[in-house]
Amino acid sequence: MDLLIFLIVGLIAGVLAKAIMPGSAKEPGGWILTMILGVAGAFLGGFLGRALGLGGNAAGSFSFMGIVWSTIGAILIIALARLFTGRRAV
Repeated sequence: MDLLIFLIVGLIAGVLAKAIMPGSAKEPGGWILTMILGVAGAFLGGFLGRALGLGGNAAGSFSFMGIVWSTIGAILIIALARLFTGRRAV
């Protein structure tokens, strides 16, 4: 059950990150890639939250702050990908 919740949070975070970052909604990739982006963002966001002492959720817990940190992590992943690939926002 924890894995399912983690994947749902990842999907929500990926969708939010793509909606927030300019031009991301037009990029290729379906819901599976969006979920992978959110899950990777959850790992990065959870790490950053714990490192900064602002709290980070345990994997498999569904909370507002978990989605926030996951979205922040996913946004950072999109920004880093654009930095290294040279792609600019539309």
